[in-house]
Amino acid sequence: MSLVPPSDDAPVEDDRQTTRGGVMGGSARLDLIVGAVGSVLVAIGAFGVADIPRAHPVAADAGFAWMSYGHGKTLSATVFWLGVAAMVIAWIRLGRRLAVRPERSDGPATEHPTTPAPSLRALRWWALMWSVPMLVTVPIYSRDVYAYLAQAAVFRAGFDPYADGPAHYPGPLLDSMAQVWATTTAPYGPFFMALTRGVVEVTGDHVILGVIAVRLVMVPGLLLALWAIPRIARTFGASARMGLWLVLFNPMVVIHLVGGPHVELLLLGVVVTGLALVLGRRHVLGTAVLGLAVSIKVTAGIAIPFVVWIWLSHLRDQRTAADGDPDAAAAAHAGPADGQAAVGVAGGEKPTGISTRTVVGVFAAVTLIPVAVFAVCTVALGLGLGWLTGLGWADRIINWFTVPTVVAHAVTLIAAPFTALNIQPVLSVTRLVAQVVLAVLLVWLWWRYRRDARSAMVGMAWAMAAVLVLEPSTLPWYYTWLLGVLVAFTLPPRVRALIVGVSTFMLIVFQPDDSIVFYKVPETLLALALSVLAAWSVLRVDPLRLRRSVAWLWGSRADAAGLGNERDGSAATEGVVKR
Repeated sequence: MSLVPPSDDAPVEDDRQTTRGGVMGGSARLDLIVGAVGSVLVAIGAFGVADIPRAHPVAADAGFAWMSYGHGKTLSATVFWLGVAAMVIAWIRLGRRLAVRPERSDGPATEHPTTPAPSLRALRWWALMWSVPMLVTVPIYSRDVYAYLAQAAVFRAGFDPYADGPAHYPGPLLDSMAQVWATTTAPYGPFFMALTRGVVEVTGDHVILGVIAVRLVMVPGLLLALWAIPRIARTFGASARMGLWLVLFNPMVVIHLVGGPHVELLLLGVVVTGLALVLGRRHVLGTAVLGLAVSIKVTAGIAIPFVVWIWLSHLRDQRTAADGDPDAAAAAHAGPADGQAAVGVAGGEKPTGISTRTVVGVFAAVTLIPVAVFAVCTVALGLGLGWLTGLGWADRIINWFTVPTVVAHAVTLIAAPFTALNIQPVLSVTRLVAQVVLAVLLVWLWWRYRRDARSAMVGMAWAMAAVLVLEPSTLPWYYTWLLGVLVAFTLPPRVRALIVGVSTFMLIVFQPDDSIVFYKVPETLLALALSVLAAWSVLRVDPLRLRRSVAWLWGSRADAAGLGNERDGSAATEGVVKR
């Protein structure tokens, strides 16, 4: 991964930037309005094509039943996908506008390089506007929220959700969830189980109220992310506005996490808050917040080991600053060169005078603080460590977004002319090998990226990417684990294009009614084509040259030629359109 720091002569981002139109240029406002309208269309269309509760009269009572069948469903699907398209287009256009600092001479594409981008404050408000419609629609792309409620109802009824599945408590919540999970136990940490238990104590077995209440419980994650993401970005000189664009304007995040809803929304907010506090040198509090994140979902623990290197890097900076040597302080801020031992943790070198006792203390603190937070949550819930048994249920998910599944499919296809292999035993082997490789890789990444705070964040990003591709199964909302870390860096245009392409692909192959089409060749090829187009649009304005085609069709060939010359001239002058 190429993570490019901003150049020394790059303009400093001014979060108070204003224009003649107020806090933003008119065209930027139009992009944001289009995205917000798209969100409304998605919310409306979802009533006909998404995961409406089963065996529940809400649709009929509210007069929405006609939207779920026949021509009504076709109309709903049209509205839904138009909304998705509007959000993706607005997201791409907004990203081109915000990428105002070229990383290379052939820097990022932008349609109006002279038009000021929206202020950070404006973007925060607009991020909320894009998300609000998702709070009042039916669950989209997944029935997980019904499983959250059903597991909590089992707990309320006196069962142990870490030992007893939702099938122990029949009712509308069980009817509405994906039945493949009806007999499985909860894989979530004690803090999240306590939150959902509180929800069902208030809403009972009412499905609609329960879904809305769960979304409200997740909203603090969105608010925390709005606070923390700009702070993480600024720590390393990256754009705070691009950080918000990357995560909170991402339609995959808005629709899957808020519209889902998914626990990852709360997890994202708590994790980036913990990282922001640690990077802001509030190490104890930040590490405790990361421990709270682990008590929501155990995957947050990927970030914690890298806190060691961030903390030690800050101690080196403090020591060199105290010594009053500007050259040493600059070297400490940059960190030791590649291959040089980190202070106090390899080779016995202590060039900045940090004692072994201090290093051991940091290691102990980063270990014990999260353990203590998790232990308090576990004791308060009173269910012990039974959630560990629920982690294995993810093996039931089979999709080719992870390496072990791709390899298993390849083995069965290659062997097909000679013998019939069931994919399950092959998966058992490939997943076991992947888990061993992942364990070794995570340790290597932790040690390899120990140089300084920036290096630790790079290692954290690679570690989360490794988990995504090597774990038994991956779902779209899992990618937010990685996005929350990538905000720390000024990403090259090709990386941003890759993120746009993957996000778009995940919005298409996963369907709003919780079905999947990535084993259907025509649908998958269509999704791939649209995703490539979306990614290409990040690198080049109007990649299909539709503006010129429209002008030509209207019989204005001179205008079409002029439009092309104008765009080419802008590219030559500004150096902003990638050829």
